[in-house]
Amino acid sequence: MALTSDPPAETSDPPAAETSDPPAAETSDPPAVESAVKDPRTAAPAPADLVVVPVRHPWRWVAVVVTAVLLVQFAHGLVTNPGWEWDVFAAFFTAETILRAVWVTLQLTFYGTALGFAVGIVLAFMRLSASPFLRSVAFGYIWAFRSIPLIVQLLFWFNLAYLYKELSIGIPFGPGFVSFDTMGLVGEMSAAVLGLALHQAAYAAEIVRGGVLSVDHGQSEAAASLGIPRLRQVRRIVLPQAMRSILPNAANEIISLFKGTSIVSVMAIGELFYQVQVVYGRNGRVVPLLMVATAWYVLLTTALSVVQHYVERHYAKGSVR
Repeated sequence: MALTSDPPAETSDPPAAETSDPPAAETSDPPAVESAVKDPRTAAPAPADLVVVPVRHPWRWVAVVVTAVLLVQFAHGLVTNPGWEWDVFAAFFTAETILRAVWVTLQLTFYGTALGFAVGIVLAFMRLSASPFLRSVAFGYIWAFRSIPLIVQLLFWFNLAYLYKELSIGIPFGPGFVSFDTMGLVGEMSAAVLGLALHQAAYAAEIVRGGVLSVDHGQSEAAASLGIPRLRQVRRIVLPQAMRSILPNAANEIISLFKGTSIVSVMAIGELFYQVQVVYGRNGRVVPLLMVATAWYVLLTTALSVVQHYVERHYAKGSVR
């Protein structure tokens, strides 16, 4: 066998001892665990060792104390100051003349609100119309009645008979078929309701228009694609959604109108404020009688606010707040 010319085959694999990794002790870098040195001063404390310190608000407490002291002083003055004359207040709060005046105030508020929002809805859709003429007429009405003070409007309607002796219904610019005496047609109460309603309509129109514009136009497009008539779209789709935006502003206007009925006292209408003026003009008890009017205004405004809350909650069904 030794006479063969081929040399013996040499294996290319090195010996097991030469291919094995060097022992860990011979590496130049120490283990990562051993290189990490824990410093007790910089180590994060455990969650159980954390102390939660609430934020202190010293000035908030100062404001609370000052406000509480002022409220207590005001209440003490209401009770102990004899100038308020609470016995006179109690005697006139439910007097027959005051109750009749409250009823007149409620009537003015109801008729002014109903007619005002009825006209305002028409004006709002006129402003949203595609007709430039209707938009211009609605804009002109809103501009005029928001610009003229309410007291001027009331006095104008109260003196309507000075300009027009009679009103007639017939052919335009032609003969009339039915005539009405203006003096008997527009009395004190009618003039007050007319002035309040037309003044309220200008503001109601903008409130309704803003509520309609707040509804996404895609709602109307989807309803039109389903073949729903235009009137039903407005009544069943647009207005129920717009009411969530209309109601808060409308409630504010109604409450403002309720308090604003006191301005009709310039027409000698026996509403609440006028009747209070008449009473304290006779007996000289100004402060307690003004408190009677204030108490009734606060009481009825609170009732209107409660009604507003439940109506808003009804129309807010399904909405996220």
